[in-house]
Amino acid sequence: MRQRAAVVAALSLAAFVFNTTESLPIGLLGLVSSDFDVSVSSVGYLVTGYGLAVAVMSVPLAQLTRRTPRRQLLSVVLAVFVLATWISVATSSYWILLASRVCIALAQAVFWAVMMPVAVGLFPQRVRGRVVVVTAVGGSLATVLGVPTGTWLGQQTDWQTPFLVLSGLGLLALVTIALLLPTSRPEEGHAAYASQPDGRRFALVLGTTALSVTGAFAAFTYVTEFLTKDAGFSTDTVSVLLMVFGAAGVAGVLGLGALVDRMPAVGVALPVALQAVALTAMYQFSSTQAVVVAMMALFGLSAAPVFTATQSRILIVAPGRTEIGLAMNSAAYNVGIAVGAFVGGLLLPALGPDGLFLLGGLLNLAAFFVLMSERLLPDKSATESPRTPGQPTTDVLSG
Repeated sequence: MRQRAAVVAALSLAAFVFNTTESLPIGLLGLVSSDFDVSVSSVGYLVTGYGLAVAVMSVPLAQLTRRTPRRQLLSVVLAVFVLATWISVATSSYWILLASRVCIALAQAVFWAVMMPVAVGLFPQRVRGRVVVVTAVGGSLATVLGVPTGTWLGQQTDWQTPFLVLSGLGLLALVTIALLLPTSRPEEGHAAYASQPDGRRFALVLGTTALSVTGAFAAFTYVTEFLTKDAGFSTDTVSVLLMVFGAAGVAGVLGLGALVDRMPAVGVALPVALQAVALTAMYQFSSTQAVVVAMMALFGLSAAPVFTATQSRILIVAPGRTEIGLAMNSAAYNVGIAVGAFVGGLLLPALGPDGLFLLGGLLNLAAFFVLMSERLLPDKSATESPRTPGQPTTDVLSG
């Protein structure tokens, strides 16, 4: 039991490291820009390029590596992260820095596809949701702890130092997984295939992810503009409110475990519905600061669990190998981020920051109705015999 718990802790640590690495350049824009003598927007491409690489390559890489034993695959993925990070902090070339970031992004694309089946496969199915939450907490802590701490450390020293620290944490996760994760064929175990595969429900989950995340990031990308111009908060207060948002997100993920075990469909629907309420209320009461503070907390509480809840749902309904389904959901999530930020920027002059929160609320409402349409689907269990874990499927997503 201790060995399995250590592996799950290492996977959670790796999630923290990857998510922090993805977003940390945002907090170090000026330092990186000055060091490489490039524009701030060029540094922004380090984040944009990272997200696009994850979105585009998640499914192809999951297909390519579907037969690779997971201990070896995760060890290679983390080794790529460590080596590419070392290259990024040692180089004086912006283009080598960008290329190393893309390599890390490709490693992250594989990691998010296989991490969850590996973690939940170590424990009985009855605690699947709680295992999913433990692995996801690391990723959530990147927002509230990793990026702020890394930004502070970089400002006190140089931009390379926080990335060196992250590489050390990644090396620790690598050693733990390489030594303690049992060797098994990737198609073995109850997490390799979904417990109730259904292509129709799977498609609805992907649609829910894309719509919900697009709405969230159409608003959140411009949250500073909203808080300062519409709600009238000072710049210093905005930093505090973003910490509230991040802390509430961690609380939301932690509270999700038992819910997705007992009522997996509700575990997805509830955060999407609450996010719709929070975003719409922030638009409606944008000039009432007390309401805005409360809704920022609700926004964080509901936004962070969406990815975790949908990933957990994919483990139930994916019509083929779960890592392919999880990769598709990760791609949908990253596409939602990119489209949301783009659409928000396009409509910002016409709608204003508060209008983007209304747009985000409406998109999450649409996501909720997409998810609720699952109730209209006939139950396949009455006409199909259940498939035992590890049994191959003829679905196109299977390997």
